[in-house]
Amino acid sequence: MRQIAALLLTLSLAAACAPLTPAPPLTPAATAAALLTTDTPPPTPPLANATAFPDPALYTWQTVAASLERPVDIQSANDGSGRLYIVEKAGRIRILQDGQVLSIPFLDISERVGSQGNEQGLLGLAFHPRYVENGFFYVNYTDRDGNTVIARFQASPQLGLADPASESVLLRVNQPFANHNGGALVFGLDGYLYAGLGDGGSSGDPFGNAQNLNSLLGKILRLDVDSAEPYAIPPENASGSEIWAYGLRNPWRIAIDRANGDVYIADVGQDKWEEINFVPAGSSGALNFGWDYYEGTHYFRGFPPLGVELIPPVAEYGHDRGCSVTGGVVYRGAMPEWQGIYLYADYCRGTVWGLLDADGQWQTQVLFETRLTVTTFGQDEAGEVYLASDSGQVLRLVWR
Repeated sequence: MRQIAALLLTLSLAAACAPLTPAPPLTPAATAAALLTTDTPPPTPPLANATAFPDPALYTWQTVAASLERPVDIQSANDGSGRLYIVEKAGRIRILQDGQVLSIPFLDISERVGSQGNEQGLLGLAFHPRYVENGFFYVNYTDRDGNTVIARFQASPQLGLADPASESVLLRVNQPFANHNGGALVFGLDGYLYAGLGDGGSSGDPFGNAQNLNSLLGKILRLDVDSAEPYAIPPENASGSEIWAYGLRNPWRIAIDRANGDVYIADVGQDKWEEINFVPAGSSGALNFGWDYYEGTHYFRGFPPLGVELIPPVAEYGHDRGCSVTGGVVYRGAMPEWQGIYLYADYCRGTVWGLLDADGQWQTQVLFETRLTVTTFGQDEAGEVYLASDSGQVLRLVWR
């Protein structure tokens, strides 16, 4: 199976730099069976995926919006409106419609968002799968005290705007430092809300949060927002908690393939390695991605307890090629040659890579050198792909 092959992968990048300190092997073989243990029925087969990368010289990134204030997320409500919703770090969500950024924001909560730190602010947005019916959407932000807030708001279908007074807080998480706040929000095909939180910041995870199942930091949470208020715990989660996955440093963006439910996690590294993690659709909870025992596939510190299995990344790159990974979406638009390719970038260099599974082997390739400070990727209703730059631009992948 493709999923098992992905987990048994031996990365060529890992061989390029062996750890300097002896360490236990990072082998995922024993985790394959656990990952595939699920009561969820098999997903609908995805669209035919590309088996090779397209010639990037035939494509370009076309600017569709500019003069935004530090955009960090791009989302569609999938409501038939054709709108894109662009999150500005200071606390506003802007509307891109018919090629224009509307002057009135969809939501403005800048008075309650703390964005003084470079990694703080309004960081993530996800629309409820039944947004057309209930008007619900969810945001992830740091408040004026620097702590994480995950909250639900409601929009008026008639006005097409959100009510700032409709906030209902799902979760508050104290942040010991100003960095590594994570911020990703996304709904899975299972209907659950996934939220990414960093390890709490500073450097080297000083409190050991990423491997501590009593802390929500350094985790991906999975919440059932439909069965209870403010949420219920999905039964497959780790130890009956909100935790679905752990051992993460700063999962800046999470992508769920809309064709089959596979999960891609871009985790920002410490000072040497950036990584992309992969979880097959339908996997059970309690997944451990290894930080801070490992940075990518490279030994960092300490040893996991006996019996704890760590899942290695399917791709990584060193800091000779960038500084901070920005995930990432799986292309599902109208261009068949891009089908199933996961696109990700580096914030500092603007390099855009593609990642695909070709006959059970993961392949990654540099596709574009944008020279942009890429902060996020997004998709419209049709599955076409966009990226945003910290300098205020939003661009779309198109034919030349």
